Amino acid sequence: MGEPDRTLDAVGPRLKHLRLRRDITLTDLAAETGISASTLSRLEAGLRRPTLEQLLPLARVHGVTLDELVGAPPTGDPRINLRPITCSDGSVILPLTRRPGGIQAYKYVLPASADDREPDLRTHEGYDWVYVLNGTLRLVLGEHNLVLTPGEAAEFDTRTPHWFGATSSGPVEFLSLIGKQGERAHVRAAPKPD
Repeated sequence: MGEPDRTLDAVGPRLKHLRLRRDITLTDLAAETGISASTLSRLEAGLRRPTLEQLLPLARVHGVTLDELVGAPPTGDPRINLRPITCSDGSVILPLTRRPGGIQAYKYVLPASADDREPDLRTHEGYDWVYVLNGTLRLVLGEHNLVLTPGEAAEFDTRTPHWFGATSSGPVEFLSLIGKQGERAHVRAAPKPD
C-alpha cells in the first residue's frame, strides 16, 4: 500500500473525531455539506474513500485545512506552514514565528463570549503588544477593563494580571507580540518634511 492509500484510509477516523468534537449528528453534517448522511457514515467507517469534492466542504465546515483533514505531512518551509492550535474553548492560536529567543508573534481568534464573563487573570514573565484586527477585544489588565476595536493597540508588562476575551458582538482576531522581560518594541517615525 502506497503513502496516498494510507493517507486516505486514515481520513475516516479524523472525520468522525471532528464531527463528534463539534457534537453534531450525521444528519446535521449532511445538511451543512450537501453530502448524504449514508455517504458520511461510510466515509467515517472507512468503507468508502473520500474524493476531493467531498473533502473540500468537510474541511470548510469543520474549520480545518485539507492538510489537517487528511493528515498530510508538513511540506515546504515550516516558517510559512505553521499549524494553528485549537483550544477547548473554541479559540484558535496561530504561531507566526518559530525561532528561539526574541519576540514571538501570534494571531489569536477568540469566539464570541458573554460580556459579563468572569476573567481568569494570568501573569507571566515578559512584555506583550496587542493589535486588534477584527471584532472587539475585551482586555482586563489589572484593575482596568478595556475594550479595543480594530486598529487599536495595547502594550503591557505581563507581570500585571491580564486576560483576553471577545464580547457578545462576535469573534475577535488580534495579533500578539510577546517578548522577554524588559524588551521593548522599536518604533521609528519618519522625519517631518521641511
